[in-house]
Amino acid sequence: MKKLMILGIATSLVVISSCSTVPLTGRSRLSLVDDSQLQQQAAIGYQQLLSDPSTKVVSTNSANTQMVKRVGAKIAAAVTQYMNQNGFADQIKSYKWEFNLIESKEINAWCMPGGKVAIYTGILPVTKDEAGLATVMGHEIAHAIAQHSAERASHMTAAQVGSAAVGVATSNSKYADYINQAYGIGGQLVILNYGRNQELEADKMGLSFMAMAGYNPSTAVGFWQRMAQASSGAAKPPVFLSTHPSDDQRIARIQRDLPEAMKYYKK
Repeated sequence: MKKLMILGIATSLVVISSCSTVPLTGRSRLSLVDDSQLQQQAAIGYQQLLSDPSTKVVSTNSANTQMVKRVGAKIAAAVTQYMNQNGFADQIKSYKWEFNLIESKEINAWCMPGGKVAIYTGILPVTKDEAGLATVMGHEIAHAIAQHSAERASHMTAAQVGSAAVGVATSNSKYADYINQAYGIGGQLVILNYGRNQELEADKMGLSFMAMAGYNPSTAVGFWQRMAQASSGAAKPPVFLSTHPSDDQRIARIQRDLPEAMKYYKK
């Protein structure tokens, strides 16, 4: 019993001392897993996905591909400037932004640690225009900037016992498995199932990020309303909406957060 108590105290101390701050929201997050190592594995998986001749997933639609890269570049530049000016430069120093349009009917999008972004062609009818696309990209990039993937892996690590948990956090092979499982690299592509609080946080941050890039954040409401319509009556929601907050909850929170995001918007 005494050994268990000591082990529990030691584990708690590791958890308490391994926290960092989420940009923009100021929330304290658990950081037992190094996001930079997740970035390395994500970059490998991303390139494997794009270069696999058997899948041919990269879209050949020039206009839509250029739009994805254009919107992505604007948001990446704005986010980088914000992070550098507000004391978070170290968190993105190894980012190598990349934006690709994936040929798929799925309504889906994601951003890996390190700035590796994929937008699926299936979501473009819902985004409709650059502002709608900026809403999606801002949200997905926010997941990466908030290090939600590393945070989730950290909680998985913390759930293990004592020194074994710390050992897992230093294993590169473990990161590779996590990236493969989270994003389905090498198999069916799926979005990482973040928690609902992380989703709402990404919504809030994404509004500000799109505003910084010159897109009116109030247009995000229309996008999420269209997403709600796209999922209504379906046997299962689009992958992009899996395990996410309810439509009403999400839209209400976005409307509440809009005044703060508008502070960053300049026409």
